[in-house]
Amino acid sequence: MAFSVLLFFFAVMYNKILAHCAALPFWKVLVYGLILALLFEAVTIALRFGFRLESTRDTAAIGTMTFGLRVHHGYIGLLLMPLAWCFPLGLRHALWVIAIGLIFSDLAHHFLVLWPITGSPQFDIVYPQHPYWSRQ
Repeated sequence: MAFSVLLFFFAVMYNKILAHCAALPFWKVLVYGLILALLFEAVTIALRFGFRLESTRDTAAIGTMTFGLRVHHGYIGLLLMPLAWCFPLGLRHALWVIAIGLIFSDLAHHFLVLWPITGSPQFDIVYPQHPYWSRQ
């Protein structure tokens, strides 16, 4: 009983969110995306400098599944942009907000945060220590 009430609540909220997103003009989609980018970047900065995580070092195991290629969160945003055209307007705008947030957060992290602080943008395309890319 409680699960069905909770499921109904989420379904109603989901429909309200999509209806709101469908009514957004493009400039608001862009603004919401940039606000989301700030939130994503705050989390990324906290992970990088607060918890001392480095993606090249701490996600190297993922390189075995991607043939040594690094997957930046901006790449996921670039994938979402054209993919969003396959969905109705409300979901399309919601996906664009997320995509804009991911793309701008990734660019800001590498070129506005890491480069001035560490002296390198650390925008690696491949994992340097992966056996496929470190062959002589």
